[in-house]
Amino acid sequence: MRAFVGLLAWGLCLGPVVAQQSQDQPPQRKMVETRPATQPATATAQTATSPLDFTMKDIDGREVPLARYKGDVVLIVNVASKCGFTPQYKELQALQEKYGPRGFRILGLPANNFKQQEPGSNAEIKEFCQTTYGVTFDLFAKVSVKGDDVCELYKFLTSEEKDPGHGGEIAWNFTKFLVGRDGKVLERFEPTVKPDDPAVIRAIEAALPKPG
Repeated sequence: MRAFVGLLAWGLCLGPVVAQQSQDQPPQRKMVETRPATQPATATAQTATSPLDFTMKDIDGREVPLARYKGDVVLIVNVASKCGFTPQYKELQALQEKYGPRGFRILGLPANNFKQQEPGSNAEIKEFCQTTYGVTFDLFAKVSVKGDDVCELYKFLTSEEKDPGHGGEIAWNFTKFLVGRDGKVLERFEPTVKPDDPAVIRAIEAALPKPG
C-alpha cells in the first residue's frame, strides 16, 4: 500500500513539471516552401515588336520602360558631345519645345562608337547638354549602337528583319528614328539630315494628332 501511495505521489509531482516543460518549449513553426518571385521578361531584339518594348536606363541610372512613350510620337537619336553634328542638339531642343505640347518626345542616347566622340560619363554628358544647349528632352545612359556590344534596342532598330525599310548599320552619330503613336518605326533620317530639315518636319507633323 505504501509503495502504491508513494508511486501515486511521485506521479502527481512529476505531472506539473512535464506540463511546465511542455509550455516552455516554443511552438513549432509550419514549414512553408518559398519560391523566387517571377521576374518580368526583358525584351530582346528577337522578342520585341516595337522599339518601345525595351527598358533602358536614363542618364541618372533609373530603369525606364519605353512603353511609357506609347501614344506619343518619338524621335530616337544616338547623340555625342564631340562630333561635327553635335550642334544638332540645338535643333533637337527646338523641336521638343515646338511639338512637345502635342505629344512629341525626343530620346537622346549617347554612344561612343564613332571615334570616341562621347568619352564622358553620364553625369558629364548630362551637364554638357544642359549647360551648352539647354536640353530638356529625355537623355539616357550611354549605349553601344553597333558592333559586338550593340544594345538590344539598336539590334532591333538596325535589323532588316525586325525593322524593314529602316534597318541597316548605324553610320554615325545623330541618326534619327521616328516612331509613331502606335510604336512602329515610321522613318529613318541619316546624320546629315538636320532635325529642322523639311522632310523631318513633314514626317513629325504627319505623325502627330492635328491641333485642336
